[in-house]
Amino acid sequence: MQQEATVARKPHRLPLEDVIRRPGGMWFIVATVCFGAFMAALDASIISIALPKLEQAFHTTMNRIEWVSLIYLLALAGCIVAFGRLSDLVGRRPMYTLGFGVFIIGSALCGASWNLASLLAFRVLQGIGASLLQANSVSIITAAADAERRGQAIGFQALAQGLGLSLGPLVGGVLTHIASWRLIFYINVPVGIFGTLAALLFLPRDRREGPRPRYDLVGALVLAFLLIVTMYVLKEGFRPESRPTTTAVLLAVAVLAAVAFAAVERRADHPLVPMNYIRERVIWLGNVTSILSFSVMYAITLVVPYWFVHVEGLSSAKAGLLLTALPVGMALSTPFAGRLADRWSKVKVSAAGLILAAMGSACLFAFARVTPAFLAGLFLVGCGVGTFTPANNARVMNATPAAHLGVAGGILNMSRTLGMGLGVTAGGVSVELFTAAFGDHAVALAYRCSFLVAAALALIALGLTLMRHKPSREAA
Repeated sequence: MQQEATVARKPHRLPLEDVIRRPGGMWFIVATVCFGAFMAALDASIISIALPKLEQAFHTTMNRIEWVSLIYLLALAGCIVAFGRLSDLVGRRPMYTLGFGVFIIGSALCGASWNLASLLAFRVLQGIGASLLQANSVSIITAAADAERRGQAIGFQALAQGLGLSLGPLVGGVLTHIASWRLIFYINVPVGIFGTLAALLFLPRDRREGPRPRYDLVGALVLAFLLIVTMYVLKEGFRPESRPTTTAVLLAVAVLAAVAFAAVERRADHPLVPMNYIRERVIWLGNVTSILSFSVMYAITLVVPYWFVHVEGLSSAKAGLLLTALPVGMALSTPFAGRLADRWSKVKVSAAGLILAAMGSACLFAFARVTPAFLAGLFLVGCGVGTFTPANNARVMNATPAAHLGVAGGILNMSRTLGMGLGVTAGGVSVELFTAAFGDHAVALAYRCSFLVAAALALIALGLTLMRHKPSREAA
């Protein structure tokens, strides 16, 4: 009887627990997380190429159909930090696995949409699933990887996200060309099932034992509102057809929401985002520079295709092919940069990445035609962001207490999403301003000057990265 009781108390083992406990077993966890990160990021950008077909299918206007892309990003940005904190309380493995399930259901429903309203509703569900995946990706890797390999592991995760975002339009174009637009959603179902099985097999158990702190629901709701308003303003508030009064009101609402969030967090017994944590210079500088680095990347990826098509007269297919120089640079540099950050200096590797991004942006300005030098500029931008991201993320996560890994990973992924919105805004607005300043006859010069704006953003991030800071928990 005593033996039976002992057996009953024995914890349930994972199917492949012996595999992940081996010296190289960590990489199975990293691969599983990278799979989800790639899938969630891919769906943030894959829809862009299908928007014209969706416009025709639902007999609507471009202004309305663009909400298919925007509403996914709003759901992703609004939920990601809240889910990151929730995973700290209930466990990252169940939250991550749940994310795959929600994403699969949302994708299947998107593919079966019968009108625009239903597609928008199901895209929200898909965005919630993606936020569950992205909120936990960095924190799962940080908890699984030892300090000597953490930068390299985070580098692979950053690579997966970057490739997903960069390759989305290309994959979407292929899928919509060979079949219906519905395939870009249905393809997620078998892929998501594979990811769910991998999560169940490889992700370590991390359910919290003992009493759990109360979840800061009020703070989560206020922060979600703040992030949704901020993302909306960045994506839509500075377009030519936007009303300045509406943009000003939304900016004021965002400021008030930020003030309200800070007040709520100071009074909360168990805040969603501890104020003393985000006040650490390594933390807030790391997230601000992350926003700026991704804004460089997305300003470039917005403007360069227009340059190829409208100035160089290339076809959309050739423009998309040439643009892959950027994700190729990212793919080649990110794992190497993560390993270098582990062995050398995370600050210096981060700074080197931003220097490369600034140099690449300057090359795009200097070489006015599609030449090997121009493509080298794109390649350098990809190398720069790919070098900066794993080193910077490792700095932030190393400075984070174990109890807050989830919320820290959520904030880092949120900064990437905000950087995407800022980059699109910076690229579009700078082209419009330079065109207005130089005249319609100098559109090519306006595009080129927008590349200097991207270089300036990289240099600002470089200055912030090199700021002297007080010693903290992170290792430089």
